[in-house]
Amino acid sequence: MARGGGCGCKLGRAALVEALAGMPLVTDPDALVGFDGADDAGVYRVRDDLAIVASVDFFTPIVDDPGLFGAIAATNALSDLHAMGASPLFGLAIAAFPDDADPDALARIMRAGAAAAMDDRCPVLGGHSISDPEPKYGLAVVGMAHPDRLLRNAAGQPGDLLVLTKPIGVGVIVTAAKLGRGDPAAMDAAVASMLRSNRAGAEAALAAGVRCATDITGFGLVGHLTEMAAASNVGAELSSASVPLLPGARCLAADGVTTGGAQRNRAFAEPLIRVDGDVPRDVEDLLHDPQTSGGLLLAVAPDQIDGLRHEFTARGVSSWHIGRLTADPVGQIAVVA
Repeated sequence: MARGGGCGCKLGRAALVEALAGMPLVTDPDALVGFDGADDAGVYRVRDDLAIVASVDFFTPIVDDPGLFGAIAATNALSDLHAMGASPLFGLAIAAFPDDADPDALARIMRAGAAAAMDDRCPVLGGHSISDPEPKYGLAVVGMAHPDRLLRNAAGQPGDLLVLTKPIGVGVIVTAAKLGRGDPAAMDAAVASMLRSNRAGAEAALAAGVRCATDITGFGLVGHLTEMAAASNVGAELSSASVPLLPGARCLAADGVTTGGAQRNRAFAEPLIRVDGDVPRDVEDLLHDPQTSGGLLLAVAPDQIDGLRHEFTARGVSSWHIGRLTADPVGQIAVVA
């Protein structure tokens, strides 16, 4: 029922940049985060010690099961709040569904989405639905944070270590399944990853004093890293061999499985990256793979890394050191083997 799936159906960065170019300038001093930095959520200060953090995320089905689709979409939407260091307050559902489709399927999507949000301490209090031949579901989410304790993609410094909290490869695994070439074990691993909340990772980062973060979704690992580098006015070096991959993802990439989203991501990022000749082509492809409900990407000062690892261990969060931020070239990524 869907042309694309999950965050892979996200509008390409080139089209998005053009669409946002004419947005009116926001001059309100209490609007702390808006369109300009490509951050994960908008932030508005209501008191010196309180800011409201809000985001919206929805997409087409990434799995066949309606309940799984709803739960993944809700978890993905809440990730934007966690990536900003915010505590969720409530959500509003967004649903599009065909008039002539089974209403029980829509009910299962919405029930499972609300249940997943509640597991993340975020009640769904209402929403809006429209008739659409292609199903879509997600949440508008509202949270709160202290204005001085936000996680921002613009807070990186040269020398910071890059840490990732989930493996990548969701896009190729889901695409292979749609093509009838999938491995059930790989799909199970991808679904488990998409259902895993980033709450614990964000709490660990805040406890360790980390201030720079984003989550990895439709623009892929390289795409979101270039956003972080540009916003932080730094460059980055990414160790391709250190990037964790979901089981089966590399074999599928080597067999030529890819997505339209990955091709758009690669085209936009090409001028912004330099790839060593020793980096395998299939691994390079996966660095552009669109993720749905992906992990957190953190920029961590070297003197914070031991504390962060301790906080991760205490909360059962996996993590991988995959590179570092550099002084220059600003906004550019060097991908090494």
